[in-house]
Amino acid sequence: MTDQDALLSDPRALRAEIRAGRFERPTAGFGGDALQANLVILPAPEAAEFLRFAQANPRPCPLLAVSEPGDPALDALGGGIDLRHDLPRYRVWRHGALVSEPADIADLWQDDFVAFAIGCSFSFEDALVRAGIPVRHQAAGRNVPMYRTSIPTRPAGQFSGPLVVSMRPMPMADAIETVKICDRFPLAHGAPVHIGDPAAIGIADIHRPDYGDAPDIRPGDVPVFTACGVTPQAAIAAARPALAITHAPGYMLVTDIPAGAAWRELTGVGMAQ
Repeated sequence: MTDQDALLSDPRALRAEIRAGRFERPTAGFGGDALQANLVILPAPEAAEFLRFAQANPRPCPLLAVSEPGDPALDALGGGIDLRHDLPRYRVWRHGALVSEPADIADLWQDDFVAFAIGCSFSFEDALVRAGIPVRHQAAGRNVPMYRTSIPTRPAGQFSGPLVVSMRPMPMADAIETVKICDRFPLAHGAPVHIGDPAAIGIADIHRPDYGDAPDIRPGDVPVFTACGVTPQAAIAAARPALAITHAPGYMLVTDIPAGAAWRELTGVGMAQ
């Protein structure tokens, strides 16, 4: 391992590189085995309804942490995290329209902002690689392909919309093992929601994802679809709040918590009392 590899495998060091503007890539494959998180930031009035939406849709929106109003820190996920600076790319939404993708949101921060950290499927990819299952978008330095589906989410207040999924193509034998592995990561969306025919979940062209990069599909592959934390962005586009901020798809918050231990550390289940 080179010094640079070691640097980008350490979550705190990686966040420091992001904050300094020296890391501007999707975070898949970086941060070691650290839990990664999607991000949604809303003013407090809309945040209360979004909390109900996330609770009603735990597969695409497994909540890792919720900030106090106006506080950009999430100490439960990592010391020194500052949500204004620590993601490689953000998305700014006004009245449901995507208006910019900045690398820093300090100038947009408001005293009533509430931030939601939501589990990410990147968090189980380290376990797949350790099990000998190639993660092709990682190996190619590309973003994971993501798709809007015909599967509806459960609405809550103004928030509703389609389930978004990420997709990893692989041979069927690897897909079966992936189900077993991903089931151990409930805070990273858990087991796949669909394997096989993309048309069965409303995806017309698997080679043209709605977010991320086109997939590398090879003969004998089956597509493996996992619930995705970009789902809230479809709901934000439909709800049209005056202002919302999210991560850019694939550009995640990398936490200090090992993904394999996340269930215990964030819920207390199985920990000594």
